[in-house]
Amino acid sequence: MYVCICNGISDRAIREAAEAGCDTVAEMTMRTGAVACCGSCRDLVAEIIRDVQTCKALELPVLAHAA
Repeated sequence: MYVCICNGISDRAIREAAEAGCDTVAEMTMRTGAVACCGSCRDLVAEIIRDVQTCKALELPVLAHAA
């Protein structure tokens, strides 16, 4: 899905940049170009960044403890 229509930036590109360490909207703008024109995608970009950060913060269950 396109997040930034002005620059043709997809949610996949935003997620990949966030997973690579991009953790602010300003940094995302520098890396991908999203939010650089009209800014209407700012909230969605911020939401995707938060989602990726939340997923990184969650501890995955260790299978060894399941036995």
